[in-house]
Amino acid sequence: MKDPKQLNPNWAQLRQKLGYGSELSSKKPGTETKESILGKRKERSDNDEVSEREGNVLAPTSSDSSITDEIAMDCEMVGVSPLGNKSALGRVTLVNKWGNVIYDEHVRPVERVVDFRTQVSGIRPRDLKKAKDFRVVQKEVAELLKGRILVGHALRNDLKALLLSHPKKDIRDTAEYQPYLKEGRKKALRHLADEVLGVKIQNGEHCPIEDARAAMMLYMKKRREWERSVKDFVKMRLKQKKRKPKKHKKEASPVAS
Repeated sequence: MKDPKQLNPNWAQLRQKLGYGSELSSKKPGTETKESILGKRKERSDNDEVSEREGNVLAPTSSDSSITDEIAMDCEMVGVSPLGNKSALGRVTLVNKWGNVIYDEHVRPVERVVDFRTQVSGIRPRDLKKAKDFRVVQKEVAELLKGRILVGHALRNDLKALLLSHPKKDIRDTAEYQPYLKEGRKKALRHLADEVLGVKIQNGEHCPIEDARAAMMLYMKKRREWERSVKDFVKMRLKQKKRKPKKHKKEASPVAS
């Protein structure tokens, strides 16, 4: 029997097309998955990124995974306390302004988990077996958010779970932004994503990556107007402070001799 290579000079190329090529040859140098303070990143090929962008509204708009001045955050909670009705942080995800994940970690709460709330949180017992300690995650997230604009939906809940605070002037909460309110009432993130972005999220288990991307996209759509309104508000507050009359000390009444 003749060697297939002699029958077809392009045999090697044919094997590669059929998926029989060497795994080692298909890997590009420097594409190993890295772990750091930024959490776990999954490397993707250019073709994967292009097809994802074409088929998914929430797909990253760039392959740049750097830490940008704007970061969106979303957290998922689990239940602690004897009845499981007290919320504790179970997972935290941060994405940059292009929607790329820069931090994504499951968290081991200080208290024992009674209810994993899997139907909503998507968290399962196996996810927390090798999860990072709460204090470690808290410190890492605080370092990443420092000096940056924080984007999200109902961020008060996420910051409370992390036991962190953030300057009010640097918070962009899509649950609080006036143009996204309906008759002064807050809308759920899934409703905003559907109405403004034309994408359905939170159908079943929540994905914090999707939720963070949706919040970032909602912010980026109104970024210019939003930042202008923040600047105008800061200017107004400064003027109000200047207008406040200074309290004069009362002159002491003369003492009768």
